[in-house]
Amino acid sequence: MRLGKSMARGKGARLRQVIIAAALLGVLCVPAHAEARDISRDTLAPDDGWAAAEGGTTGGAAADDAHVFTVTDRAGLVRALGGGSDTPKIIKIAGTVDANADDDGHHLDCADYATDGYGLKKYLAAYDPRTWGSAKPSGEQEEARQASAAKQAERIVLPVGSNTTIVGLGPGAVLKGASLQIKNADNVIVRNLDLRDAYDCFPVWQPNTGGLGDWKTAYDNIWLTGATHVWIDHITASDKGHPDADEPTYFARNYLRHDGLLDITNGSDLVTVSWSRFADHDKAMLIGNSDSATGDRGKLRVTLHHNEFESVVQRAPRVRFGQVYVYDNRYEVPEGTEYRYSMGVSTESGVYAENNAFHTPGHVEAADLVKSWNGTALHQTGTLFNGYPVDLLAIYNAYNSGSERDLTADVGWTPTLHGKIDSAEAADREVARGAGAGRIP
Repeated sequence: MRLGKSMARGKGARLRQVIIAAALLGVLCVPAHAEARDISRDTLAPDDGWAAAEGGTTGGAAADDAHVFTVTDRAGLVRALGGGSDTPKIIKIAGTVDANADDDGHHLDCADYATDGYGLKKYLAAYDPRTWGSAKPSGEQEEARQASAAKQAERIVLPVGSNTTIVGLGPGAVLKGASLQIKNADNVIVRNLDLRDAYDCFPVWQPNTGGLGDWKTAYDNIWLTGATHVWIDHITASDKGHPDADEPTYFARNYLRHDGLLDITNGSDLVTVSWSRFADHDKAMLIGNSDSATGDRGKLRVTLHHNEFESVVQRAPRVRFGQVYVYDNRYEVPEGTEYRYSMGVSTESGVYAENNAFHTPGHVEAADLVKSWNGTALHQTGTLFNGYPVDLLAIYNAYNSGSERDLTADVGWTPTLHGKIDSAEAADREVARGAGAGRIP
């Protein structure tokens, strides 16, 4: 039977719509090249940095099917983490998970956490240095601030136990407002995840910090404390949503809301951070938290490779005690942004820097890239500064001659665990294309 022309046109149009819809569905549902395979059981390559030493890092690769979770909200993520359980587990994050949410998934803001009569205006009035002086805050408003901060911490601090893999599904997996804390845990992998805005609703005023006083915040996007064998790969970490630059000034100091993007402290050891992007932040990465933490000697062994630090003011990284290999990283300082330094060389640190590329505006000089606090050594080679090779060690010593102790090139160790080392020029291009969440090949 022949179809009428109008019916044929109608069926043809519907067929085209089906074909187009199927094509669009394929575009939307077939993962980008970064997610074309299941990465959840990937383990760290046997030569990929310090986390490959002493048994390597496998995360939750041994998890049985009952401990593979796909989560879409805070409640599901908390259940999957199991309070920091050491049972092998794989946690896949789909979409955006907001840590500032109640058990029913409703968003919580700072007013929801405030308790016991806390109010910012009252806090500022109580501890104004002109009337309070330089003593540490105490009394009613400080107690109310602490109680309010505890309510927020109960929501946003997420403990990660041993033998855990956390991965983002697809190019749009976001964990917002959370502080992932890998505490006294071993064998953890975090990959392909956009971690943003670990926002502290209740910073504390510290009158004696830095001579002028300062605001101290509580949360890092990821905090390693006493953690071992940790691989962090293809993450993006930033303040996106609430940049500190937009915050007001109180007591002549910026009212900071964020601490570090990734801090590695308190005896953490055997860590590899690769192909990740750290952006739009003040203090990006602290390795070793105190000059007096002598128990960190022989620990804090960290490899940083093929990472991008963009619009980062300082600590990229700052190192105490650790043997830290910093190679094939890209540093971008946009025009008009604040900048202090990139590599901080502190007490008993051994930083081995190789083939890193820096892009800065005209007011930032090569001598600004390194800063030392009681540091003695920095090994560097293959550095590119705005496209030109430079010797950071020679420049640092020449610039600081007579004012600070010269740094030597002998850091006391030589890296052996690493993959292919690219030239700074090649790494610069590859990192710009491939670093960050959603870009796993």
